[in-house]
Amino acid sequence: MPKILIIEDDISFAQMLQKFLVRKNFQVQISHSGLDGEEKLKNHSYDVVLTDLRLPEYNGLQLVSKIKEKTQVIVMTGYAEVTTAVKAMKNGAYDYIAKPFTPDQILDIIAGALKVSKTVVEEKTTLNGGFSSKNEISAALKGSSYKDKLHFISEGAQELDKYISLVAPTDMSVLIVGESGTGKEVSAKAIHQSSKRKDKAFIALDCGAIPKELASSEFFGHLKGSFTGAITDKIGSFEAANGGTLFLDEVGNLSYENQIQLLRALQERKIKRIGSNKEIIVDVRVISATNEDLKKGVEKGTFREDLYHRLNEFSLRIPSLIDREGDLPIFAHQFLESANHELNKNVLDFSKDTWEIFRNYDWPGNIRELQNVVKRAVLLAVGEEIEPSVLPQEMINGPAKDKDKNLSKEEFEKEQILKALKRTNYNKSKAARLLRITRKTLYNRINHYKLEV
Repeated sequence: MPKILIIEDDISFAQMLQKFLVRKNFQVQISHSGLDGEEKLKNHSYDVVLTDLRLPEYNGLQLVSKIKEKTQVIVMTGYAEVTTAVKAMKNGAYDYIAKPFTPDQILDIIAGALKVSKTVVEEKTTLNGGFSSKNEISAALKGSSYKDKLHFISEGAQELDKYISLVAPTDMSVLIVGESGTGKEVSAKAIHQSSKRKDKAFIALDCGAIPKELASSEFFGHLKGSFTGAITDKIGSFEAANGGTLFLDEVGNLSYENQIQLLRALQERKIKRIGSNKEIIVDVRVISATNEDLKKGVEKGTFREDLYHRLNEFSLRIPSLIDREGDLPIFAHQFLESANHELNKNVLDFSKDTWEIFRNYDWPGNIRELQNVVKRAVLLAVGEEIEPSVLPQEMINGPAKDKDKNLSKEEFEKEQILKALKRTNYNKSKAARLLRITRKTLYNRINHYKLEV
């Protein structure tokens, strides 16, 4: 029976969690302070430790560093403490879970921690001499990096993960919609990696970068000499992705003629290279992406309705970064670690002033912009923290405004409210969180400005 230690100063919460885990056949002990928890760990062995970071007169991060080599540590954190939780994972925690959490969530994370523990024990008994040091055991537990098992906490990210897990095992065509820089290709790869086609190729084609004269060649390939410039035979994307997944990015940019060619290939599941009469049967799952409204394209006649329905057997909307409340610190630390590795730097964190700028910025370029900002800041940073001085000037000053558009304070506030409502599909509770005001205040401002929402 696995042994668990809960270190939590909220007595009622700790007791409730203990009772639940005991019913699930765990042996559970409780400590209500970091010092008592540390003492228990000296005298007893545990398979998993569940600990809060905010402990009375005790540094939770230091506790994680001390016990990470003895057991698997799962950090329990409040919603606003994501940055601290990510630091804990860098210090050696197995994972973190945001309060409040569901019974299934905590059981899944505990099961993962126990599985890792078992794997390490088996490796120690089979390798000649085992690991040479505790640091090597810690490295084996962590794998390549904490970023390989990031868990996002925003509602939008969790809903997206749920839909991906549902559609991935099927062969349905998926249309991914989202603003530029939100990670549409990342989601497409996640679908592929969770599908039965994961051992086959994932081929990505940027439809927005292909001249319409060359699209047929990119889709289907060509034979040498079939047109000017065809100096060798070429395999097209459909053939290269045979058995796997073809990702068509910015599919809305295809010409009408290219749309017809694509539709025919999807319907017949056969292609011909340019210059060849030989038909090639292809088994390809198509995932497409766009930052445009294809329905409007259908209404205007610029996008074929039959192709739209063929591509849109299942649709996914990727939330913009500003709508993923709570995920920004997770992304930022991931990009910080990547930039440190790539640039051979050792920047540890972001200053409080930098975080304030990050939280108040609109991030029009979404995740891609955040990645670029962090990488540039790491390159320019001279200390252990990223300071505002190394951020792009437009982030500090705010976006440049049209000279003819000198907004008053009231006009600016009204514009921000409308923008938040639009971003949240007019969900007032979500809009209030986005604006960092109470729901009551939002209603008062809506009434004050007589907004029709």
